[in-house]
Amino acid sequence: MPGPLEGVNIVELGVWVAGPAAGGILADWGADVVKIEPPTGDPGRAFGRMLGLDFDTNPPFEMDNRSKRSIVLDLTTDDDRRTAFELLSGADVFVTNVRPAALQRLGLDYESVAAAFPRLVYGLITGYGDTGPDADRAAYDIAAFWSRAGVAHLLTRPGDTPPFQRGGMGDHMAGMTLAAAICAALLARGRTGAGQLVTTSLYRQGAYTVSFDINTYLMTGQPIAVGHRESMANPCMNNYTAGDGRRFWIVGLQGDRHWPALCRVVGRTDWLTDPRFADGRARAANAVELIAQLDEIFATKPLDEWAQIFTGEPEFFWSPINSVEDVVADPQFHAAGGLVEVPDPGGAVPMVATPADFRGTPWTPRSTAPQLGEHTGEVLAELEARRRRV
Repeated sequence: MPGPLEGVNIVELGVWVAGPAAGGILADWGADVVKIEPPTGDPGRAFGRMLGLDFDTNPPFEMDNRSKRSIVLDLTTDDDRRTAFELLSGADVFVTNVRPAALQRLGLDYESVAAAFPRLVYGLITGYGDTGPDADRAAYDIAAFWSRAGVAHLLTRPGDTPPFQRGGMGDHMAGMTLAAAICAALLARGRTGAGQLVTTSLYRQGAYTVSFDINTYLMTGQPIAVGHRESMANPCMNNYTAGDGRRFWIVGLQGDRHWPALCRVVGRTDWLTDPRFADGRARAANAVELIAQLDEIFATKPLDEWAQIFTGEPEFFWSPINSVEDVVADPQFHAAGGLVEVPDPGGAVPMVATPADFRGTPWTPRSTAPQLGEHTGEVLAELEARRRRV
């Protein structure tokens, strides 16, 4: 099943995660993605070693580079730069997250490429944007997305140290954004016949991720306070611990709707007429007391027993706080298409699916990530065949 982007040709000059993630999504969706790598390879090929895994095992790299073809080019040489331009001459899209100044030195900046190939969609991910004083500043997502855009601060309780970001979080979000922007630009090209530059940045992606907070500040001048679990103004929107130590979140966002359901599941319907908890304002004023009582009640049963009780109350919304092991073991994760089987010479490898499906043009991954330069001869032969046709 080739996917909705069958027939779309993409050249990727991507390093680490963000650029390769965008190319990986498009490859999953059926595009032919040729990944240009230097003789030393994409530095993301070192992730496995960084994690202490066997040399040939690199799950993060596999996630973002499956179904691609790899060609080794030394872009510091004139011959290989000419080969890169020849690849772009037959491409629909160029994807990169190399810093703008380096692209300019290679002659692969947008202005140079667009002058030669006006129909090409040029997709660029930067750390901080492609204009401004920090346009060429080096960035990983933990710097531009997590730290500078405010995400880490907004997840830090007063007095605590900031939490650590999980690997590639901002990169994968930016990759999804660029993949969507590229598809929109291809749609526009179908109307106008012209390609264009489409960009996103890790900084912008981080700000958009916490735009609930930033927009509130912009429009009111007031920040939204970082909550303490023990004093959340809406105790119905909080996490609790069951008697077996497993944690869960209840999500009673609508007080009038969800408060009665909470009272029923914990067997305290008397709270419905208790003036301390009569409405949202009263529950907020008495949140510390209410949360402490809920803590005592939830500690009386293991989570499996609570889950059965919760299931009997349709207006009670909740979720377990899952570990990675829990997610992989969750039947709903599998039923929702969370995993794909990626073809491999030794059989098939289970991996996380990119998060979109197409009923009319379903996609399936075609192969695991290529070895460094695995397809150099194949791609060069295709260029030679194209020259002969011309």
